[in-house]
Amino acid sequence: MLTIESAAPNLELVDTTGQFWRLSDDRDVRGTLLYFMRSTSCPVCNLHVRDLVARRAEFDDANIRVVIVVPEDRTAGHAWKTDRGIPFPVLTAATGSAHESVGLTRRVFGTMQQSGTVLVDGDGIVRHAHGSTLPTAGYDKKGIAAAVQALRDIRN
Repeated sequence: MLTIESAAPNLELVDTTGQFWRLSDDRDVRGTLLYFMRSTSCPVCNLHVRDLVARRAEFDDANIRVVIVVPEDRTAGHAWKTDRGIPFPVLTAATGSAHESVGLTRRVFGTMQQSGTVLVDGDGIVRHAHGSTLPTAGYDKKGIAAAVQALRDIRN
């Protein structure tokens, strides 16, 4: 898993329309919050996404861009985004595994997909990183709020 205060990897992902998205291109915002879902069919992960949607104004006010990263392919990600009315970009790996690129896989009797959140500031520094094999623990709402506030304090 990524560590706080480290440089974020230059993720290159693909959105549901097929456009490339790079974390390094997101420098016009105070920060980017990436939520890595275990899968689009995970009911707990979907609850976490609903919380992110409900807190959209809070993130907009802080100039934090939220993106959802799914392990499925672009077509499945698009169907899920459309069906649920997700207002955020939904991204998937251009090649390989986006989750693996930030350390969100665990090898126990094979590979297990994890969920988690990563907040990267506009300079490409990791300000929050949290992951878990159990989806109930993969979304650290209080940790995200504290990291967003700290980023606001730094940038003001």
